[in-house]
Amino acid sequence: MVRGEASDVDGYLSGFPQERRAVLERLRRLCRAELDGFDEVMAYGMPAYERDGVCEIAFAAQKQYLSFYLMRPDVREAFAQRLAGQDMGKGCLRFRKPESVDFDLLRDLLRATAARPGPAR
Repeated sequence: MVRGEASDVDGYLSGFPQERRAVLERLRRLCRAELDGFDEVMAYGMPAYERDGVCEIAFAAQKQYLSFYLMRPDVREAFAQRLAGQDMGKGCLRFRKPESVDFDLLRDLLRATAARPGPAR
């Protein structure tokens, strides 16, 4: 995982070329719109969204791809069919090209995350 040196999300985003930054900014807007009641923080060198002090969503620009971290196993399990064809690690989706980011899928994952209160299971 590539860790940024920025102390805030604005600083993190400003460090990328325009094409990548535009996708990251769009993802940030989507997170802020869908994750009502979450706090936007920097965690592990990347933008993250916490609820009650627990990180549930994060994203980052890696060297070869953009990553979307989904920390809730219950949401991953609920979306197993839709995630089956995706490039996915243990807890993250990887998009190799900025234009390949599936914002409809990410919106649905964010909505499902926000709708599941309580500790991640």
